[in-house]
Amino acid sequence: MKDHILIVDDNQEIIELLEDILENEGFQVSSAENGEDALALLSQGERPNLILLDIMMPNMSGYELCSQIRREWDLPILFLSAKSKAVDKVVGFEIGADDYITKPFDTEELLARIRAHLRRYERIRKHTEEQPEKDASGSPITVLKFKDLEIHKETYSVYVNNQKIELSTKEFQLLTFLAENAGIVFTREQIYDRVWGYGYGSLNTVTVHIKNLREKLETERQFIKTQWGTGYVFIGEKL
Repeated sequence: MKDHILIVDDNQEIIELLEDILENEGFQVSSAENGEDALALLSQGERPNLILLDIMMPNMSGYELCSQIRREWDLPILFLSAKSKAVDKVVGFEIGADDYITKPFDTEELLARIRAHLRRYERIRKHTEEQPEKDASGSPITVLKFKDLEIHKETYSVYVNNQKIELSTKEFQLLTFLAENAGIVFTREQIYDRVWGYGYGSLNTVTVHIKNLREKLETERQFIKTQWGTGYVFIGEKL
């Protein structure tokens, strides 16, 4: 089955260009010229494997659309925008984008990033369908438990003091990676390689996602410590 990509951009020329590029590579492509139409397609049951999303659109910006999509659906979202300032990229990552590509873009790099995200999400999907891991006694491992924190691996759920915390897929993967390696300090480069797993992008992505995790998790105690000059480490012993 072909991977399905949804393009959301108010520029018809950009849509047609992307359609030509993606269809020539064997992708199924659909498009929407604004956020409202994109949400309507998703609400009506259209299920793309990945979304290419512009930022500057009338009525509903790409930022607003990304935020709404993240509340309902879990799929890769790649911003494709002429806005190239660092602050624009940081905002994009903070609201849940998986990647940020600036226009004008290199076709081969765009395709490489698309394929990398599709592979990663496919691995995630397969993992959730697999049988749970087992410990030495043969009992299923479904929850990582720490003081005040539980990470439910199979359901991608996180609880702090028994209160469910909403995380994006990438935030969950980052937290799980650090928690499974509690006490080990990782550099941003190591985290990016292990969690994002592809060679394109900015290490600021790691910084932004760590910041988001702290804001969502650390209301009463610290789980992720900054090791100045080195990187980050998860604090806590498994229960």
